[in-house]
Amino acid sequence: MKAWQFTAIDEPLHMVDLADPEPGPTDIIVDTRAVGLCHSDIGFMNGTITALLGHVPIVLGHEIVGTVSAVGTDVTEFVKGDRVGIPATTDGPGTALNGGYAQKVKVPAHLPVKLPESLSFRDAAPATCSGRTAYRAVHTAGQVESGMKVGIIGFGGLGYFGVQIALAAGATVFVSELNESRWPLARELGAKGCSKDIRDFESEQLDLIIDFAGADGTLDSAVDAIRHSGRIVEVGLGAETSSVSIPNITMKEVHIVGSSNGTKDEARAILELVADGSVRPHTEEIAFDDIPAGLHRLEQGKTDARLIAVL
Repeated sequence: MKAWQFTAIDEPLHMVDLADPEPGPTDIIVDTRAVGLCHSDIGFMNGTITALLGHVPIVLGHEIVGTVSAVGTDVTEFVKGDRVGIPATTDGPGTALNGGYAQKVKVPAHLPVKLPESLSFRDAAPATCSGRTAYRAVHTAGQVESGMKVGIIGFGGLGYFGVQIALAAGATVFVSELNESRWPLARELGAKGCSKDIRDFESEQLDLIIDFAGADGTLDSAVDAIRHSGRIVEVGLGAETSSVSIPNITMKEVHIVGSSNGTKDEARAILELVADGSVRPHTEEIAFDDIPAGLHRLEQGKTDARLIAVL
């Protein structure tokens, strides 16, 4: 099979020929139909988070959907022909194991979930990573309820999902995004207001703020903007450290929680929301051969849509 392999930090991906994977007793083989390009892959390639990889060289790509083409002898959950998505995990394909920048993927059978029949591979791919992460931030960590006022910091890949998930839950949403060119899309989705600083919505008495940026200063801005006893969910990893007002946290009795990438149940939940039209991914289709060029575009910030390689 053809695969794009990561071999060393600051080196481009290399197209290689690898033997088709064979399933162990508890594995399945998935023929890749679509794979999303995630900013984490940039971090793997430039050395920022390379230590998280299980081995190098490795085939990257962790937003994987496809069709089951072989099953191990002990597998009962899946059969050939099943359409599946593989929720991104640190012990899964694209991080610990060879991933989806390849025509086939071997994956432990406990990881994938079945896709709703009405859902296209292209739309399903980003839901396995960014969509699931956003769902966990809004619902599990954020404890969103209908009628809440929700602030979203960062209207990138995660924020795009987060705005829609919060709206689908019945919340009123306000967006903080430095790039003003993204504001019309946020308003089109239903955001009530857009600004460069979430503190501009302090008078709205925000119940919940989700920081998908995690840049220096965004958490402090959220603490300023949140209502008394409100909740802040920290998701973004834009900065390693950030200063924040301790008196504000204390006197306002702010609840601050972290939120990572989620569970299989959360993956199923966001896939259903995409399937029923409550959430619509913003994607751009590229060819398998264009994955390295797509990653370069992503690194340069030259795409607003989630790039999806469709095989």
